[in-house]
Amino acid sequence: MMDGHIHSPYCPHGTSDSLRNYIEQAIDLGYHSMTFTEHAPLPESFSDPVPEKDSGMSLHMVEKYLQDVQQLKEEYESEIQINKGFEVDFIEGYEREIEGFLDTYGPSLDDSILSVHFLKGQKHWYCIDYSPDMYTEAANDLGGISQLYTAYYKTLVQSVKAELGKYKPTRIGHMTLVKKFQHLYPAPEGWETDAAALLKIVKNYGYALDYNGAGIHKEHCKETYPPLYLARQASSMGIPLVYGSDAHHALGLGQGVHAIDKKLLTL
Repeated sequence: MMDGHIHSPYCPHGTSDSLRNYIEQAIDLGYHSMTFTEHAPLPESFSDPVPEKDSGMSLHMVEKYLQDVQQLKEEYESEIQINKGFEVDFIEGYEREIEGFLDTYGPSLDDSILSVHFLKGQKHWYCIDYSPDMYTEAANDLGGISQLYTAYYKTLVQSVKAELGKYKPTRIGHMTLVKKFQHLYPAPEGWETDAAALLKIVKNYGYALDYNGAGIHKEHCKETYPPLYLARQASSMGIPLVYGSDAHHALGLGQGVHAIDKKLLTL
């Protein structure tokens, strides 16, 4: 089995578990392949809206992160395939800075994810998965939960269509992250139309989806990103699905895997 969405000690909002801890745990779980997808540094001109300013790794740590993963990739090559990558944030209006980062580091990467965490309201930027309070603020700023969902899927579509250079990731992260707090704020009627439209665009561009297990363990979500019926719809369209634990600590590897349909996985 492959896990295509794993964080590391280089995540400023994660844990201190070592890369080796993650790798040994992956081997114990019987993984044949794993991708470290640490949160890439945010564009320098973008102000991280979370209070701790810790959504992405520091730019000065990127070289060390890549070197450390490469060293362990070579050390463990007979036991497991280890891929170097990033979870890259698509942030509307910052495409050129994102492309510049990818142009710099893309040649040394094996596999990466493109995700949307940040939405622009009328007043501020918001990290929609940070907390229920920030989610509420975003919804209020945008005009309601329905408008929040619309903005999220509009931004996901933009991420797929964006020109980010030859090293742009072609796997879209947690396509239903906007539902993280769905037990507090039920999804609006008709949101599935936007999700279905996104799937068509993902298919047209030949992209893949992160079949992410983390939502199962989120108090106010309790389902995978995407949920099973959307994963099946994507698979029926020929869209590749890659399991991602989204682990931020070594014991998080394999989270949510019991809730996914493994028959849908491409790798």
